[in-house]
Amino acid sequence: MNKTFIPASNYNKRKWYVIDCKDRQLGRLASTIVPLLTGKSKPIYHPSVDVGDYVILINTEYLKLDREIERFHVFEPGRPGSSLKRLVNVAPKRIIESCVFNMLPNGFPKKHLVKRLKVYQGTEHPHVAQAPQVIL
Repeated sequence: MNKTFIPASNYNKRKWYVIDCKDRQLGRLASTIVPLLTGKSKPIYHPSVDVGDYVILINTEYLKLDREIERFHVFEPGRPGSSLKRLVNVAPKRIIESCVFNMLPNGFPKKHLVKRLKVYQGTEHPHVAQAPQVIL
């Protein structure tokens, strides 16, 4: 008899985590966010059940980015003139969300996992009622 525990499909024991982005590198930060969103850091992880948690990022304006590297994003491919936009480092929310989105596994839950990522500039966030845990 198989004694493997598989969590129920209506799993609702999601935790909230707060991560301070001050003086952290983007890639290393994203590699700590993705296991929290997908639930791979939990012992009850199963690929067919969504057991991921919520992640709140604060102080995103102090995130370490390579200032000399220009980042571009194509918004409308095939549209000449206005399709290529430069991502300026003064808008770190867009850069963080795209980095985490590209690191998530492909498939149906990819768009739903990104909705659990909350990005804020400064130390204030409106999710105090969820009693989030602070991760260093």
